[in-house]
Amino acid sequence: MQPRNMSMSGVVDLAAVKAAGEAKAKAEQVRAEAARQGGSAAVPPSALVIDVDEAGFEREVLQRSAEVPVVLDFWAEWCEPCKQLGPLLERLAVEYNGRFLLAKIDVDANQMLMQQFGIQGIPAVFAVVAGQALPLFQGAVPEGQIRETLDELIRIGEERFGLTGITVDADADGSAPAARQAGPYDALLEAAMSALDAGDLAGAVQAYKNVLADDPAHPEAKLGLAQAELLTRVRDLDPGVVRKNAADNPADVDAQIAAADLDLVGGHVQDAFGRLVETVRRTAGEDRNAARLRLLELFEVIGAEDPRVTAARQALARVLF
Repeated sequence: MQPRNMSMSGVVDLAAVKAAGEAKAKAEQVRAEAARQGGSAAVPPSALVIDVDEAGFEREVLQRSAEVPVVLDFWAEWCEPCKQLGPLLERLAVEYNGRFLLAKIDVDANQMLMQQFGIQGIPAVFAVVAGQALPLFQGAVPEGQIRETLDELIRIGEERFGLTGITVDADADGSAPAARQAGPYDALLEAAMSALDAGDLAGAVQAYKNVLADDPAHPEAKLGLAQAELLTRVRDLDPGVVRKNAADNPADVDAQIAAADLDLVGGHVQDAFGRLVETVRRTAGEDRNAARLRLLELFEVIGAEDPRVTAARQALARVLF
């Protein structure tokens, strides 16, 4: 789905807005000091992905962000979308070869960091550039959009702060990642991702359905199918027309369903859920069932363990029973 409406036109400090020039000067000072000490040593590819906690955040993220953009992946073991996004970000970190560093943060073990960044749901991805925090996107988004976001992040790091990345030694001992045994559906899942990147939503839908035909509970395929079907539904919609129809016709179930789809694609998850819960509350029969089923489909897009889904399920139960 689309990233949330988070602009990359500026960077925001965790405590307050700071001048970009001040941050750049600080980054240059740190790099100059490193140069006087012989420069930063090359790192193996395996060092491009690190686990970070609250105790190490200052050292591993804020200090490192003076030489390379640090991408923060907020995740949790129970989060199904995280299981799709995390490995993708790790692969891209190695592929980008030191242009950014990926720091993974388990929100269950680092609640303070989650609060400081104002995170309402996961996966959530931020960046820190020269000590400045920048929101990137929330949710499991297509690889093509992630690449565009990373490219823009790297451009900002270079142009505004002079960050050129870190040197990677591909031949460092022990740096080669252990070979991963291909899963039975890897080819189909890769085909689905490639289709999404190419804008072939029908092809992506079919690839995910092929996985689910053999393994109906496959979590990545279920999530991918829900996202691909959502993108298919909204692709040809006129947002202005849809939102006007929904506002002018609160009793029109189809109008409310279409608006909820747009809400979700735009990152307004709670608005989408709230709209459909309210539609279920004030309708009956087939209309009520249509709104309820679409709400359940949108739950699949976000992931069953997301707290916003849990809250919406409870709200749905209250209006149904």
